[in-house]
Amino acid sequence: MKKQTSASDISPIDVVIAWVDGDDPVLAEKRQKYLGSPTAKPSSSAHPTRFASVNEIKYCILSILKFAPFVRNIFIVTDGQDPNVYDDVRQRFPERLSSIRIVDHTEIFEGYEEFLPTFNSITIGNMIWRIKGIANNFIYFNDDTFLVRGVKPTDWFIGNEPVIRGRWAAKPLHRIVWNSLQLFVHKQLLGKKNYQPRASFHMGQWNSAALAGFKWRYFTNSHTPHTVGKEVVANYFANNSAVLKKNLAFRFRNPSQFTFIALSNHLQLLNGNKHTANPDLAYMQPYNREDDYIEKKIKFCQKNSNIKYICVQSLDMCKTTQQNQVFGWMDSILNYP
Repeated sequence: MKKQTSASDISPIDVVIAWVDGDDPVLAEKRQKYLGSPTAKPSSSAHPTRFASVNEIKYCILSILKFAPFVRNIFIVTDGQDPNVYDDVRQRFPERLSSIRIVDHTEIFEGYEEFLPTFNSITIGNMIWRIKGIANNFIYFNDDTFLVRGVKPTDWFIGNEPVIRGRWAAKPLHRIVWNSLQLFVHKQLLGKKNYQPRASFHMGQWNSAALAGFKWRYFTNSHTPHTVGKEVVANYFANNSAVLKKNLAFRFRNPSQFTFIALSNHLQLLNGNKHTANPDLAYMQPYNREDDYIEKKIKFCQKNSNIKYICVQSLDMCKTTQQNQVFGWMDSILNYP
């Protein structure tokens, strides 16, 4: 009989959170240098909402400390910034202050400084495995993703293999054809030589799958916390340094890029990892929705005990009352006054 994996069998698990404060005037000035004319309309890859923060990271961190207390370290990756979450952590989890560390881009881009500064979350994600001292088993969070129920180490790793959350999907031929058509129309017919299609969430994943050798299908992930085995991706990039450098070359998102998490997932699948699972996710995008949208989403999470994660996007674009409604709910499940 195969031995059941217990928490004691699992190696240390760390968390990485990518974070940026788009209101920081220093960072805004730095970004503007690479955007060109300050009066030009920004592309979707440089839209202000991509860099905005309304302190979501506070709830991201507190939810990890409450619902995943086995996590060893939390690394916050930034560009010369600090989210200053220490008072909140000190109030609730004073014993965990020393396990939180700010990681500057200069650390993970050591030896690749020519690609800095970067304002591209895809590019940054490619380098998070290079954090000094990070565990082989780690989880990559966006700062707008929170835990809403307790998780176990085996929800994330089984036998030190990542549990990959998502589903199989067919090759996105319609997206590929549509992007090609857009390029032709804008560049050849309209004369917009610098035009690029929007960097699609799914196309980035397909680019990763194709890079790993998949031809007709790909494993698409959702906005959950993402599990990574560092050794697998480190070995891949050690043998494919030109692929890595090509992907780092874009300071803003580009549709030709592959995404680090999707590449990691497909490399795991190629290596025989069979630990796939449902997302167990609720997705919330409250901006410009009906008045009871947030309430319905909260009730959905409360009624469905399988929901462990929630991703709340574009809160910076919402009304203060909507932000308070989301954060008030998080305060209640975190028992945080």
